[in-house]
Amino acid sequence: MADTAAGVAEAAADTDVLDTIQQRVLWLATRIVDAANHDRDTGDGVKVGGHQASSASLVTVMTALYFAYLDAPDKVSIKPHASPAFHAVQYLLGNLDRSYLTMLRAFGGLQSYPSRTKDPDPVDFSTGSVGLGAAAPLFAAVTRRYVDAHFGVRPRSRFVALIGDAELDEGNIWEAVSDPATDGLGNVMWIVDVNRQSLDRVVPGIRIAQWEQQFTGAGWHVVEAKYGHRLQAAFALPGGERLRAWIDQMPNEHYQSLFGLPAPQVRERFLDGAPDEVRQFCTAIADDTLAGLVTDLAGHDFRSLLEAFGECDREKDRPSVVFAYTVKGWGLPLAGNPRNHSALLTTAQVDEMRERLGLTLATEWDRLDPMTRAGQWVAARREHLARAPRPGRPALAVPDSSGLRAGRSTSTQEAFGRILVGLSRAEAVAPFLVTAAPDVATSTNLAGFINRLGVFSPAARRSWSEDAALKWSEGPEGQHIELGISEMNLFLLLGQLGLSWDLSDQPLLPVGTVYDPFVLRGLDAFVYSVYSGARFVVAGTPSGVSLAPEGGAHQSTITASVGLELPGVTFIEPAYAAALDWLLCGALQSIAAADAARPGAAPAEQGSYYFRLSTRGIDQDPFARARDRLGDARLRRQVLAGAYPLVDAAEAAAQGAPEVYLAGSGAVLPEVLAAAAELGDEGIAAHVVDVTSADRLYRAWQRTLRQGVRTATTPSFAGALRAVFGRRAPVVTVHDAASHTMSWLGSALGVPAVSLGVDSFGQSGTVADLYRAHDLDAGSIVNAALAALSLYDQ
Repeated sequence: MADTAAGVAEAAADTDVLDTIQQRVLWLATRIVDAANHDRDTGDGVKVGGHQASSASLVTVMTALYFAYLDAPDKVSIKPHASPAFHAVQYLLGNLDRSYLTMLRAFGGLQSYPSRTKDPDPVDFSTGSVGLGAAAPLFAAVTRRYVDAHFGVRPRSRFVALIGDAELDEGNIWEAVSDPATDGLGNVMWIVDVNRQSLDRVVPGIRIAQWEQQFTGAGWHVVEAKYGHRLQAAFALPGGERLRAWIDQMPNEHYQSLFGLPAPQVRERFLDGAPDEVRQFCTAIADDTLAGLVTDLAGHDFRSLLEAFGECDREKDRPSVVFAYTVKGWGLPLAGNPRNHSALLTTAQVDEMRERLGLTLATEWDRLDPMTRAGQWVAARREHLARAPRPGRPALAVPDSSGLRAGRSTSTQEAFGRILVGLSRAEAVAPFLVTAAPDVATSTNLAGFINRLGVFSPAARRSWSEDAALKWSEGPEGQHIELGISEMNLFLLLGQLGLSWDLSDQPLLPVGTVYDPFVLRGLDAFVYSVYSGARFVVAGTPSGVSLAPEGGAHQSTITASVGLELPGVTFIEPAYAAALDWLLCGALQSIAAADAARPGAAPAEQGSYYFRLSTRGIDQDPFARARDRLGDARLRRQVLAGAYPLVDAAEAAAQGAPEVYLAGSGAVLPEVLAAAAELGDEGIAAHVVDVTSADRLYRAWQRTLRQGVRTATTPSFAGALRAVFGRRAPVVTVHDAASHTMSWLGSALGVPAVSLGVDSFGQSGTVADLYRAHDLDAGSIVNAALAALSLYDQ
């Protein structure tokens, strides 16, 4: 950090070279958007878009960061609408090929917003859903603190977020800021781009004061970088304090209207309603000088910014936030225009800017001349910021099973907790396991894991209460991270734990738990994390109307559909404890293998794992019988593939009995088995299939269809389906979730299907009450099978 301090001091003393760099960044960012909209024929007439004004407001901040302040280990989240400026910076640093500069928002080109998984240049944090990319570095710092405590201190990283001021309206920002898990992170710095404009309006000034108070109340260090050095010098003159008071009390709407006006009109507008003392102070100042003086903001002053960053570095025990006052559209003809959010410079304006900067059509995409001081400065920064290649590492040796021994009647939630306890005894796995929960650890069966491995805290904390069932021991060695009641924070934390192999050079095996209905409360952060390439396990438990007494507010219905449809996630819903054991260990094996494979090829199944579990205890004997019939190797293979034959009625079918498949998933399997027995008594061969992952079955089917579409050939019958639905017969799907979650199965098999599920809100009652109300009881399943058979005979 000493080298950084020296570099910052040198940069502050030589702002001319930084200004040359920022002018090239501004040009490239502006031209990248211009080329996408005016040079490229999209063929569909749809506006490409881009954000020239939003990029311009952060040009000075980003130039100060990348060309004077940051070190190689630092991680940065970029304001979504400043992505063109980010790509311009990466191009100047040699991290982006020139060919991409004309491919903003083109297929295979630069993404609209920074993306870890889609962009060709190095992106630390995906952004785009405002608020989430801002909070991600905070949880990355939480992860780094955990990694440092358990695996040795890494080279110090600063975790920096560039945030739009209107982005602070997002509620998840404040959930993250106020969570105790994020306290004390002195390596976090947020920079708020206070350009006073949102998409639709000028942001009222009172909001900024409120935000600063909220950060202070949460224990953050707050820095206000409001006025540049010229304006600060004017404040120091006799009468200057009145000038400052006038600007401070001026409404944002009034101040914003100064930009874009000719200098004489700036004077008139600025002094509209001003006290006589302020008018007198400004009398001797020429119009051009006054216009530049009163709009001299710290967000476009390198000295002010670097001083603010240095002040944050000196805060070692709390996060910092810098409110950097900027101009939206700075340096462009549309500066400060209230409607400039998505506005574009005209071709004539771009031509004028090119000429003013001394560029031509032949040189407009050039990097800075390496023979100039600016070019040499950039070359030095390129070397300073270069990151060493990440060495490969062997995969963690996760076993196929935790060694779970399930009782006669067990719920999947109970088994889940016992499996984690079993894994915590495996020396090769235990150090890498880390769990997290939003104040539901004990009620989602993490107590056994916590009793063994403790709760993480940067410093040891004394427990003042004795609990025989739960040993809440907090200290640096703990491996459970407890959060407040915020599902958004849970998924943001899991996302960063699931990226620790990259951002902290340490693979982990993250496991989170949450009440299943509240997966939806954290869904935006869930999507964000898996879009970013994070790999983790989350268990939604308890789920469905099987949580009968709790009523509709706690009974999830559509979460299974979300799990199946969400890219980058494998949705899993087992019924039996031993199957869950294999599936959970398999998921952790996949996470470990992918982390070890980077860089380079990774396993076919990418992403995270969503287990939907239940508190309903069910008899484990049917699975034991299937295990005896099929053998462990074959059964495990089918369980992992997504389904296996729990009951095989081939003997009755061989005697000519009509056949039907009953495909159940999760807690409803006892009713499915009872229905199969009743159908058998009526002379119908009912095969029972336990669907452990509708997601994996669906993907297997879709792969064969897509292959057929892309090769203009007849699609094959997916192997995972063929293994368990080998005989042609109608199918009934049964699921304590929305009925459409498995309704596609009939189409996949090419047979009539009747799908039973929960398609209305639940209520309180017994399991039997709720199952009858939603046609999940054995009698309804029997009737559904008869209906499917009648459709099959038509």
